[in-house]
Amino acid sequence: MNRRTGIILAGGAAERFGCDKGLLELDGKPLVRHVFDRIKDQVDEVIVVVSSNEQKRKYSKIFSAETKIQTDIEKENCPLIGALTGFANAEGVYSVLLPCDAPFISKDVIELLFEASSNVDATIPRWPNGYIEPLQAVYHTRSALSAAEEAVMNGKRRMQSMISLLHGIRYLSTLVLREIDSDLLTFFNVNTPIDLKRASRIIKNRKIHP
Repeated sequence: MNRRTGIILAGGAAERFGCDKGLLELDGKPLVRHVFDRIKDQVDEVIVVVSSNEQKRKYSKIFSAETKIQTDIEKENCPLIGALTGFANAEGVYSVLLPCDAPFISKDVIELLFEASSNVDATIPRWPNGYIEPLQAVYHTRSALSAAEEAVMNGKRRMQSMISLLHGIRYLSTLVLREIDSDLLTFFNVNTPIDLKRASRIIKNRKIHP
C-alpha cells in the first residue's frame, strides 16, 4: 500500500479566542489532539505544521517524538504556506490536509478521499453551491508540492492558486459524503467560543446517545 501522510495545519491565528486555537481544550484534550486521534490509524505518519518555534515547543509537549512538528517555511501565516511546509516534509505518496480545529473529522470520509485519489492529483469535497473544502482533502504529495511552490513563487497565497495548477482533480459531492456522515460534522470547525460550546454539547450528547 502506498504510504500516507496526515498534515494538520495548526499555525493559523485565532483572534476570536486570544490564544492558540489548536491548544484549546475540548472534552479534556486539545483540539489538535482530537484531529490527530481521528486520523492517526489511517496514515503512516502525521505532520503538525506550526508558525513559530515557540508554538513548536508548546506542541512538542502534547505529542510523542514520532509526530513531526514543522515550522512554516516562510513567516507569512496562511494555509498555503502551511500546506507547502507539510508537503515538503511528507514521505507519503498521498497526503490528507486537515485543519487543527475540526474535532469531528470522519474516518470514513477520509478513507473515501484516499481511495478516490488513485491516478489524480487531488480529491476535494465540494458543496452543491460550488464551494470546496481544500483543507479537508487528499493530494498527491509531489504534485501538490510543485503546485504550491509555483504559486508561492508567483506571489500567490490562496489555496485555490495551488489547486488551479494541479492536473486532474476529482471532486466528491458532499451529497455523497452525507451518506457516510449524515450531519457532515466532519466539516465542523471551531471558529468561535460559541462553536467550542456547541462541540462540547455534541460530545456530551454522543456519550449519552452513542
